[in-house]
Amino acid sequence: MLNIFVPTASGLTKVKAGTGDDGPPIPTQAVWIDLLEPTVEEEKLVEASFGIEVPTREEMKEIETSNRLYEDNGALYMTTTVAAQLDTDRPISTAVTFILAGNRLITNRYLDTKPFQQFITYAGKHPASCTNAVTVLAGLMEAFIERIADVLERVGASLDGVSSNIFARNGNGQPTSNDLRAMIERIGFNGELNSKGRESLVSLGRLLMFVQQSVPGISAEQRDRFHSISRDVLSLSDHASFLGSKVSFLLEATLGLINVEQNNIIKIFSVAAVLFLPPTLIASIYGMNYHLLPDLPGKYSNFFFSIGLMIASMGVTYWLFKRKGWL
Repeated sequence: MLNIFVPTASGLTKVKAGTGDDGPPIPTQAVWIDLLEPTVEEEKLVEASFGIEVPTREEMKEIETSNRLYEDNGALYMTTTVAAQLDTDRPISTAVTFILAGNRLITNRYLDTKPFQQFITYAGKHPASCTNAVTVLAGLMEAFIERIADVLERVGASLDGVSSNIFARNGNGQPTSNDLRAMIERIGFNGELNSKGRESLVSLGRLLMFVQQSVPGISAEQRDRFHSISRDVLSLSDHASFLGSKVSFLLEATLGLINVEQNNIIKIFSVAAVLFLPPTLIASIYGMNYHLLPDLPGKYSNFFFSIGLMIASMGVTYWLFKRKGWL
């Protein structure tokens, strides 16, 4: 899909352009050309119109900085990794390429992420946000930062809920195995969200630094704006690092609770084995040496005496365990 946006008095407006020979060309006043899962014809039209080479999907996946941030024929190529599908149970990372060619911004992406949608809606009502290509780029960066900030806030709130369930003194008692499993899944999901956000922040930070150093003719106001966005990225990166440490701490605490529960189960079997050990010894002695033991008065006196002795030995063992505080 080829989306072309031009600035108007009411805001950013979408116009159409054809990919065929008889189709309308890309307007000269266009400041943003957005390629969303482009076809070969759309890529060729943009390349021929602005004298650039749109990176392929495979080239966008390369992680070397030299292949992500570079200048070619006066155009700046900037590829960044952004988190996507953050409202689902399967967040992913996707690559987006920004190309500054003169006073035009060309974006190439293969997933319609929420920051793009939000910025298009916002810029359509605010003309000051789309006066030129650099302004559009700054607006898109701010949209990505706000999206990541919202996700980190959500992760922090979720981790606080897990923490209260683990360490609450006036809770509903010891969590069950199902509760602990749900906690681990919740912690793992939040850790994945946090890692995706942190990866995006690192990539966006590199892009912002490259923009401030390489964009020619950038005004002092725009430079200050990008510098402010960079500070936001730095502060969010620190917060993401804190959340990562909290994820590790809560995971270890949950695993500790699982170990405690397993130890309690083993403790029950150990106590049961020790309680039945004296009766087993008495039963073995009586069973193997019954004909050698003296008879007590009464037909079943020996039997009831041995049973009573076994019960008494269990009682003594239980009393000893309680006195020592082992139960």
